[in-house]
Amino acid sequence: MNKNTLSAENRTKTLLSVVLGIICVIYVLPVLAVVINSFKLNTYVKSDTFAIPTGEMYAGFSNFIKGMTFGNYPFWKSVAFSAFITIVSTALILLFTSMAAWYIARVNSKFCKTIYYLCVFSMVVPFQMVMYTLSKTADTLKLNTPWTIPIVYLGFGAGLAIFMFVGFVKSIPIEIEEAASIDGCGPLRTYFSVVFPMLKPTMISVGILEIMWVWNDYLLPYLVLDINEYRTIPIHIQYLKGSYGTVDLGATMALILLSIIPVIIFYLACQKHIIKGVAAGAVKG
Repeated sequence: MNKNTLSAENRTKTLLSVVLGIICVIYVLPVLAVVINSFKLNTYVKSDTFAIPTGEMYAGFSNFIKGMTFGNYPFWKSVAFSAFITIVSTALILLFTSMAAWYIARVNSKFCKTIYYLCVFSMVVPFQMVMYTLSKTADTLKLNTPWTIPIVYLGFGAGLAIFMFVGFVKSIPIEIEEAASIDGCGPLRTYFSVVFPMLKPTMISVGILEIMWVWNDYLLPYLVLDINEYRTIPIHIQYLKGSYGTVDLGATMALILLSIIPVIIFYLACQKHIIKGVAAGAVKG
């Protein structure tokens, strides 16, 4: 390889790094705006959006206190509902979709293939196409409470989860399961004792993606739940309104920051597993 070729490659890498750096800055700017404005008095949020909160602009932690004590609905209750719905929904998705994916991957029938392609197709169907029918169905089947809405999330989260799990299960040698069967293991014991531990990389990846989705979701709880009685964090933030519909943007930014901090910490701690799981579930098989 000559010097000209190396020089061209270096220029390409440099250009690519600059472009990706600009894209990263564009993505980080909204988060930076939330952080800055959460410590800024409400009157300066619109007029000096990207100004550093100093002097008379600086509000300290008053926005956080106001956001958490605003209105008659306690913020801790919204946090509890969001945490419960997120944990239970993710647990249901991981358990049932991994079992379904194992069955689909191992049973080579037209029925299983049809189910698999329907799950893949559900990934490209916009939520807006089914939201009115879904709301009516949830009311009819009494799935409109925080204790039952995880079933709805199970249906919506199944497509991506099954797609990733099926790809990973196909990479597992079937001889391992046959050996377990010879030793007297039934289907359930084979799954929980042999297959389930090997699904750990994809389990972590799917779990992270589903947690981020359910925790931040606004539209589905808003349509299904009784918002006067049950509010998740995104819904709670929307109701930070004063008289005549005025919104305290400082308090709103403060609560948005509080809501994204757990997800950011969780994502940063587990991001390496996302890459491993996606590569294992989407490339193999």
